[in-house]
Amino acid sequence: MGESVIKAPPGDTTGELPGAGSKGIVGVLALAGIIAAVMQTLVVPLLGQLPQLLHTSASNASWVVTATLLAGAVATPVAGRFGDLYGKRRMLLISTVPLIAGSVLCAVADSVVPMIVGRGLQGMGMGILPLGISALRDLLPAERLGPSIAMVSASLGIGSALGLPVAAVVAQHANWHILFWGAGALSLLIAILIYVVVPDVPVVATGRFDGVGAVGLGVGLICLLLGISKGATWGWDSGSIVGLLVAAVAVLVLWAWWELRTVDPMVDLRVARRPRVLLTNASSAVLGFGMYSASLIVPQLLVLPKITGYGLGQSMLAMGLWMAPGGIIMMAVSPLGAKLSAARGPKVTLVAGALVLAAGYASSAVIMGSTWGLLVAVCICNSGVALAYGAMPALIMSAVPLSETAAANSFNTLMRSIGASFSAAIIGVVLAQLSTTLGGHSIPTENGFRVGLFIGCGVALAAAAIAAFIPVRNVGTSKRSTSSAAAVAA
Repeated sequence: MGESVIKAPPGDTTGELPGAGSKGIVGVLALAGIIAAVMQTLVVPLLGQLPQLLHTSASNASWVVTATLLAGAVATPVAGRFGDLYGKRRMLLISTVPLIAGSVLCAVADSVVPMIVGRGLQGMGMGILPLGISALRDLLPAERLGPSIAMVSASLGIGSALGLPVAAVVAQHANWHILFWGAGALSLLIAILIYVVVPDVPVVATGRFDGVGAVGLGVGLICLLLGISKGATWGWDSGSIVGLLVAAVAVLVLWAWWELRTVDPMVDLRVARRPRVLLTNASSAVLGFGMYSASLIVPQLLVLPKITGYGLGQSMLAMGLWMAPGGIIMMAVSPLGAKLSAARGPKVTLVAGALVLAAGYASSAVIMGSTWGLLVAVCICNSGVALAYGAMPALIMSAVPLSETAAANSFNTLMRSIGASFSAAIIGVVLAQLSTTLGGHSIPTENGFRVGLFIGCGVALAAAAIAAFIPVRNVGTSKRSTSSAAAVAA
């Protein structure tokens, strides 16, 4: 069956904005998501030069990336819960503050410590995307919600794809500090636009902020993600990594125990364990793994020298340009995904997205011998990502109360980030094990890349299988789901 729409409850102001105003809101929130995503790819062209630029070792320089990952993972669910309790517009504006401050700090940094701090501050602004998606449920009429969710959700992939070539151009032809001055200016621009364009709405959630739950989740995530991200460097059997992973399990178990017993939890696990939410989050984590695998493999294939027999010998700038069309494809496919969700429901769109992603991986393993072949594969993969990105928030918001929209979306975003972290670790191990030596440097073999691509394909198929079991029901009679624009059905 197609979707139906939940009627707005008494007093709900959703959908009262005129069409022009709602279009402006969507544009601003999509731009905010793109800018937040650009922060993630900003340092990619600099990775090889960071030790020299910051006068430090390679291991210390790697914290420039790790700090953003950890700060984003911890801040995203906290920002979501604050958004539910104190207003999404307010938290959107607050989230731009560390983006601006972190960008300025990185722009004036010439050593590793301020650079790490600045990148950590930039990571704290990553809650903008789930907050923006959640705000759409409060601000838009029902008929515009699906396409708008799809567009804002796709902004993450669009920003990552388009930000890379822009950053490469600046890094190659200008002082690298300009990258961060530009990031600061963009962050300031989006803060102004949010203030001017995005209206405030009454807060629905009640209760207090769960400080104990926030600390517990933060500590557990830091232990988990630090253990995953540093496993290859420190050694998977080292005492530090084993200790971090054991601590992560112990802390997260205690955190779950606390959340199930506290009156105002940081994450409502009673809602999160509903089959619709649980399976959507599970498929999101697996899809996060699958989505990130291509980002690890394709750029390496493009920049490895042709003397390897399978590398394509592209410069960093050329690599970014070959990857950029994938972002444009996401922008084009997102509205199609919204139409599919409107006709058949977001569950069908999520399954379709996972299957298209799997097809992209399968094709890339066959046509990886040319730049045009990889371009086609990237476009197929990103088409699947665009479909999936738009469907996941729709599924989540159709199953949670209006008072928990931001927290639930932030937790879903976190699950994707955890999946991506596992992808980096596992694909990294595969490429390291299936490697050879060239010019004194260890590089992955062609077989290693193929294995990595087939792993991505298999994981995408697993995500489709999980998504296929998501229960679909008409939630129009649900007492807990009070949105005027949530998706339903079958």
